[in-house]
Amino acid sequence: MNAKVELQWVTVCSASDLLPNLGVCARVGNKQVAIFKIAEQGKTSLYAIDNHDPFSDANVLSRGIVGDLKGRNVVASPIYKHHFDLATGECLEDDVKIPVYQVRENGGQVELFLG
Repeated sequence: MNAKVELQWVTVCSASDLLPNLGVCARVGNKQVAIFKIAEQGKTSLYAIDNHDPFSDANVLSRGIVGDLKGRNVVASPIYKHHFDLATGECLEDDVKIPVYQVRENGGQVELFLG
């Protein structure tokens, strides 16, 4: 049987719900996604990563502290302080990688790409 896979952008919140350098969590289907709006050098960038911290086994990354570490935008887990690259999902302290998602602002809404 051939199943048709529909790829789509899904609205998760208003862009005004995001504050610079703070995370929010959005539930999309059965996933929790941490979304960050990072202000740097006169512009803002959006990032979306899995909210699940694999070291503590808790959904807490949206509550982590964001910053720049070794030239990379990262979030530090609020539990064990592991740093995750917001663009790639790579952990800077261990050989672990978490999922990242495409995110954009479209007409004042924040959208995630589901595929």
